[in-house]
Amino acid sequence: MDDHRGSGRGRVAAGVVAVLTVGAGLGVRAVAAGDVAKYAGDALYTVLVYALVLLVAPRLRPVAVAVAAAGLSWAVELFQLTGVPDDLGRRSAAARLVLGSTFNAPDLGWYLVGAASAAPLHAGAVRLVRSGRARSAVVAKGSAPDRT
Repeated sequence: MDDHRGSGRGRVAAGVVAVLTVGAGLGVRAVAAGDVAKYAGDALYTVLVYALVLLVAPRLRPVAVAVAAAGLSWAVELFQLTGVPDDLGRRSAAARLVLGSTFNAPDLGWYLVGAASAAPLHAGAVRLVRSGRARSAVVAKGSAPDRT
């Protein structure tokens, strides 16, 4: 039942999720401040990374995407220990947004929250799509159950 059409729809969905996640992050920053905004932003950063991983590899299972997203987020956070992201961020707003600047250990936990939040939503969406395809296949073959 896996075909190339599914991966195309998966990429479109991942792109939409990425855009919505950026919007959610900006929205949180607009209405909240302090730790709420910071840690919500950390979790949403990993949700964005999750969506970007799906954009590149739409057939990965939710657990694999969650591990990859959390791992990439952790790698960026740990990279901040080198001082390179801070230096790059002084020269480029884009680098500052993507790489951050200063290591903060609690961020590591919030990245896990983001990945752990995205994975069940992704798994549920996969189940919905698959159940819809299964029903469509049954109807197309003319063997749909009689519901009268």
